[in-house]
Amino acid sequence: MNEYSLSKRLKAVADLVPKNSRLGDIGSDHGYLASYLLLKGQITAAVCGEVVPGPYQQTLEQIEKRKLTAQVTVRLADGLEAIEESDQLTCITICGMGGKLIRDILAAGKEKLTPAMTLILQANVGEHLLREWLVAENYVITQEVILEENNKTYEIIKAEKVPAQVLLTPAELLFGPILLQAKENQVFQAKWLREYHNKERILNQLLAAKDVEPAKVTYFQQELALIKEVLV
Repeated sequence: MNEYSLSKRLKAVADLVPKNSRLGDIGSDHGYLASYLLLKGQITAAVCGEVVPGPYQQTLEQIEKRKLTAQVTVRLADGLEAIEESDQLTCITICGMGGKLIRDILAAGKEKLTPAMTLILQANVGEHLLREWLVAENYVITQEVILEENNKTYEIIKAEKVPAQVLLTPAELLFGPILLQAKENQVFQAKWLREYHNKERILNQLLAAKDVEPAKVTYFQQELALIKEVLV
């Protein structure tokens, strides 16, 4: 992977970035996404945020090497602290982390977000946590992508701020409102079949325990019922 050829996962993220965006990429992985989009002419400027000094320095060096310093600002900062009002960003990408961490980054820095900003989020796990946060903060999910790469399944969520809350059903929160519309997708089916078997195994372990926890049993029973209904 480099600035000219992204991984399948990041290429799917790139394809969702609106044309002529000013991009804020939080946790930028050497600035590959921003560099690729700039070299394609898809964005006009970018801010790459890194929270650890090592990756920050590496990203800075890579941006300088690519001669993109006039268009890309690299900042050492925690989460959305990397972006400033003067950046006038219109799209934020946060990729390659757990859903809980991405949610916490958004929650901690939500005063940095403006209604004009499109959010593109790729969580490795816990996507339902992101959907719950988006609903609570008056975002509507406009696109979702599910894909497989190197024997791992990834989901990407694109969302826009709206004036009023758009509620999702429990099934839509778990599976994704748009992914549910194409639930025959082979990657979707394979992911949730694996999830069904994993949750079924955990439920059986809970039921076999000496001290049964009713709340956990109910939680897994409900999730299994949702998955079974969708997969049938």
